Amino acid sequence: MTITTSGPDFVSFQVRDREASARFYEDVVGLTRLPGANPAAAVFSAGGTAFAVRDRIPGAGLDEVGQLGAGIGVWFHSEDAAGLHARLVDSGVPIVQEPFEGPFGLQFAFRDPDGYVVTIHSKG
Repeated sequence: MTITTSGPDFVSFQVRDREASARFYEDVVGLTRLPGANPAAAVFSAGGTAFAVRDRIPGAGLDEVGQLGAGIGVWFHSEDAAGLHARLVDSGVPIVQEPFEGPFGLQFAFRDPDGYVVTIHSKG
């Protein structure tokens, strides 16, 4: 029997304060929170892949293993990457890579409240 895997269809970040991170991704980044009563996560619509901020997994929390996500690339699409960049800068969000034109349109990267780096691109 052949087993196939389709690739990522759900991405989540473990965070220190789920509600604060949920507000950041909803109010500052502009993701749409999906309704639901998941007691351990806030889930967002992110195109074809769902994204969530969730409570830590015991033994694998941010403070227990250091910087999570180093070396992993998480990218979000925004039709108005320049406008999102301006909103993030105005909100005091650390920009780790300034905007530039690349193979995926206008691209830049920011660091979220827990230290995860997220890249934004404009090419749809």
